[in-house]
Amino acid sequence: MLRSKSAAAPISLRGCRILALGSALGALRDGPLAGAVLEMGAVAQVEQLVAGACDLVLIDADAFEPASLASALKAISALCPAPPLLMVGETLPAGLVRNVLRLEAADILEAPFSDEQLTAAVQNLLAESQPALAPTGGDSRCWAITGAVGGSGATTITIEIAHALATASGKDRSVCLVDLNLADGACAAYLGAAPTLKLADFGSAADRIDSAMLQAFVTPVSKGLDLMAGVRDPNAFDGVGRDAILRLLEVACECYDWVILDVPRHRRPWTLEALAGCDEVLVISELTVPALLAARAYSDEIEEALGTGLRPRIVLNRLASRMFGPAPTMTEAEKALQRKAEAGISSDWEAAAASANLGGPIAQHRPKSKIVKDVQTLVERLATQPARRDASTKAA
Repeated sequence: MLRSKSAAAPISLRGCRILALGSALGALRDGPLAGAVLEMGAVAQVEQLVAGACDLVLIDADAFEPASLASALKAISALCPAPPLLMVGETLPAGLVRNVLRLEAADILEAPFSDEQLTAAVQNLLAESQPALAPTGGDSRCWAITGAVGGSGATTITIEIAHALATASGKDRSVCLVDLNLADGACAAYLGAAPTLKLADFGSAADRIDSAMLQAFVTPVSKGLDLMAGVRDPNAFDGVGRDAILRLLEVACECYDWVILDVPRHRRPWTLEALAGCDEVLVISELTVPALLAARAYSDEIEEALGTGLRPRIVLNRLASRMFGPAPTMTEAEKALQRKAEAGISSDWEAAAASANLGGPIAQHRPKSKIVKDVQTLVERLATQPARRDASTKAA
């Protein structure tokens, strides 16, 4: 039977590398392990396994002799770190079970079992193997991205910025992308990830939120990037208090080097305090006159309301090279803005649509897209500038 464990946050199996030993396990590829990269192997292959080559080893004990399984377990235990191990089967000798449970991250699932039981066991082991969240010991950086109008592409750019920072960092869990569009945020859908956050469950008990609880809220997207996003809930904004939002952001800034916020453009009771705790606020605008006028007004409103000297930076999205046509140039757009734009992001509808449909950042599916290059240039420029967040304005 399944060994009793403390509850772990369900995480997405998309892209998870599973080494499966036992031909019968191949049928799980289109069932409970859908989305995972399932590599069928043999016991002898385990002896050649190197640390980090897979995210989990799944063994059908009924497919091999006990002596062969003992050799495989010995090889796995010698790895540092050893990958999580799940052993399933109807015949599970007591000695073999004891050796499995001596591993740091391992479990036994007795057959017959349901798809739900298998998925839960795999997710628990993957969650156990995730590096624990802990205070970074240094100063985090927090950027907020918001759209001047609906459909400006703010969420797409937010995801690309978060991915670029995570890639540049090279560290485990260095970036947390927080979708503050609580009612109908799209970050999870764009990334093909499973949302887990439901702040309304906390009511007014914001003090319950700590680093351990934060870990239960996030969905790992890649080695360096975690996503914090809620399930769609039309009443989410009404059910979440200001203190819970600000406490969540405070803890995130304690645990990650970078916290990237996808902020709804309509003001909430916590919006200004959240923005005041940021080093950068980026307002994303299309190149239409109504959008540019909205971006100018929105930026002025934020700057005036904060009163901290933090000046939002306007980023022009979907720039198109043209010789003729009605779309304004960068210079013409800046005249409408009455200020310089921080950057321009090229238009590449095919790359953006393909990545949204496949699930993941554009940099993953279309790395040569102009969008990727433009975002990379923007991130490199802003990341090298000194942090502008003052301790007195930290969102807490």
